[in-house]
Amino acid sequence: MTSPLALEISGLSVRFGDTLAVDGLDLAIPRGATVALLGPNGAGKSSTVNAVLGLIRPATGSIRVLGRSPAAAVRAGGVGAMLQHGGLPSEARVGEVLDLARRSFPTAWPLDDLVATAGIDGLLGRSTDALSGGQRQRVLLALALAGAPPLLLLDEPTSAMDVEGRRAFWATMRGLAERGHTVVFATHHLDEADAVADRVVVLAGGRLLADGPAASLKAGFAERTISFTSAGELRFDAVPGVSATERRGDTVVLTTADPEATLRALLADGGRLPDLEVRGASLEEAVLTLTGALR
Repeated sequence: MTSPLALEISGLSVRFGDTLAVDGLDLAIPRGATVALLGPNGAGKSSTVNAVLGLIRPATGSIRVLGRSPAAAVRAGGVGAMLQHGGLPSEARVGEVLDLARRSFPTAWPLDDLVATAGIDGLLGRSTDALSGGQRQRVLLALALAGAPPLLLLDEPTSAMDVEGRRAFWATMRGLAERGHTVVFATHHLDEADAVADRVVVLAGGRLLADGPAASLKAGFAERTISFTSAGELRFDAVPGVSATERRGDTVVLTTADPEATLRALLADGGRLPDLEVRGASLEEAVLTLTGALR
């Protein structure tokens, strides 16, 4: 008998009055996957996360979380969550809040390991009112992990963190994935999704636009960019394959659908291209192209 999926969404629609926030979403996520939910504001990411947590009732469709209903999975401690607008009780110490959370679950994450995993060593005796933005996010992560949940849902988890804090946070997420946890996160930091997720799901207008590895999504866009140093005022519009040109100081950036033909033309007659760089579409460019098609 095969184990159930971590998350199975079928025909999910979510409405807020006349607004259709999620429109017929189908999504199946196996255990142990790390999945990024991407898309512009209003794409339906947070509504999907809230529906999975049982915080809002779908208009249509079904959701199974670890083979159970959302409410049953949450009650059993199978799901941990960091929500975009999550908060901490004031006038309390971190250790007190964490102890209360751990007592709420049938199986609690061992405290010492939880503190190390969430990166909150030295914070247990601190008041929640005295935490920095990044420290608050780390404590919220510890609370999400308190019940040792197989599934972790994160909605913009690094929004209050600096660069070093974000790097440390995603190192923690990679470690959790290696330990078998399923991580599903919504983010506007597409560089994080590209670096961390083994699968990206792109939403816009409540509908699914793309689902697969980031590399596959980027490879679906034929255009590449070629950049090099050129101090002259030469024009490159007529070079084969070039669809757009941009100058950034002494750097010329050409967008081309045929990089080989473009390079052959540029290097003809022994031409030189100092600081040459050829790159494919970034995940951000691919997502913007996909979501922009709906506007």
